[in-house]
Amino acid sequence: MKKVLITGITGFVGSHLAELLLEEKNFEIVGTARHRSNQENINHLRNKITIFSADILDSHSLYELVKKVKPEYIFHLAAQSFVPASWTSPATTMEVNVLGSVHLFEAVRGLNIDPVIQIACSSEQYGLVKPAELPVKETNPFRPLSPYAVSKAAMDLLGYQYFKSYGMRIIRTRAFNHTGPRRAEAFVCSNFAKQLVEIKKGLRDPIIKVGNLEAKRDFTDVRDVVRAYLLSVEKCDPGEDYVIASGKTYQISDVLEKLIKIVGIKVKIEKDPDRMRPSDVPILHGDNTKFSKKTGWKPKIPFEKTLADIVDYWEERL
Repeated sequence: MKKVLITGITGFVGSHLAELLLEEKNFEIVGTARHRSNQENINHLRNKITIFSADILDSHSLYELVKKVKPEYIFHLAAQSFVPASWTSPATTMEVNVLGSVHLFEAVRGLNIDPVIQIACSSEQYGLVKPAELPVKETNPFRPLSPYAVSKAAMDLLGYQYFKSYGMRIIRTRAFNHTGPRRAEAFVCSNFAKQLVEIKKGLRDPIIKVGNLEAKRDFTDVRDVVRAYLLSVEKCDPGEDYVIASGKTYQISDVLEKLIKIVGIKVKIEKDPDRMRPSDVPILHGDNTKFSKKTGWKPKIPFEKTLADIVDYWEERL
């Protein structure tokens, strides 16, 4: 049984990763959760995993946890992960995503242990991509357009620095947009699905509030993404960076149309100024060639299936 530590296990991605590792049956899973954090995502896993109260901003608690667990794999998923929130709380975003990562790296270094560490970087750090630079590869320059993107670029570079300086086995994955059941309602696919199900159930007027429908995003199902994360610690090279993406882009207006069709209702679409960002990335389109060649990974779940599962999730909850 390999010991695995998942920071942020109660989150959207963390809970799906825990499910995958349990299916594999050869992992002992330990996860971190902040005091008073919402642990609804992992309630169904509670008797199969071990949860410790630890905040990545508390270097002492993180050090003591890593010392106790001595993991062979670490999946570093804990983060402030919502791009719009980084505009209102840029300092908090930087603190959690950058300083929290330093605390983890320093705990591992201070204990002189040698786990493989996957850090969940982001396609957002590429930011403004010129048309001639598409699809996005690992070699694309960073032109971040949000405080969140800056924080993830910094975390990414810290991972490289700790690898070069101390030989720590850090693998940097840059996942493009991923979604699926249990995605928080603040995120676009889940938000649209929840609004539509509420309309269908008569819980709100038949008006759906939207932000920028022109943006294009490369969506992958979260269950495919966590499979990629597991492959990354098993097969990828420490110090390297890897794009994880489906290679297919969808305009947000098309995503909304697909969801409306799945739910089967008629609605009025209304722009909401509060949903617009100060600056937005026009298109995110990833090239997964490097990662796929290294691991054999390819996405398996069709986007329409992902959207249908999100709708089912909200149907059950509302």
